[in-house]
Amino acid sequence: MTLNIDFFDETDSLEERDTALVEDLLLFASKKEGVQNGECSVTFVTNDKIQEINKTYRGKDKPTDVISFAMEDEAEGDLAVIGADIPRMLGDIVISVQVAKEQADEYGHSFSRELGFLALHGFLHLLGYDHIKESDEAVMFGRQNVILEEFGLARS
Repeated sequence: MTLNIDFFDETDSLEERDTALVEDLLLFASKKEGVQNGECSVTFVTNDKIQEINKTYRGKDKPTDVISFAMEDEAEGDLAVIGADIPRMLGDIVISVQVAKEQADEYGHSFSRELGFLALHGFLHLLGYDHIKESDEAVMFGRQNVILEEFGLARS
């Protein structure tokens, strides 16, 4: 097994095909990224909920599209976990369904494409990718585009 994903739809608005697409995409991405044995969660929330999370953890009092909480941020001097049988706890991805729908309309593509994009973006953050610096952004967004294209969710 490469990746175990727990899904939580707090909005009760997604269809089974939506979560199936996200699951298939993240399994595909985990293989591309060499994740051997990992676990993560994906939670779909309302704008009010993601705004509360954004305010609490990022100091920004507004809704956003996706927030990730990585569990494996190793600081210098940290000991690495030993034991290949223990799944890597990658972390949690939180996605606003409302913002995903709004952005799909704004960018002129399907809700499925936007949901996949946001889930993959959050997943790559769990793996240590970031886009604070321009050079890191180029690497992360480049990787994102390659995975989405190979999976079949490229921008049309």
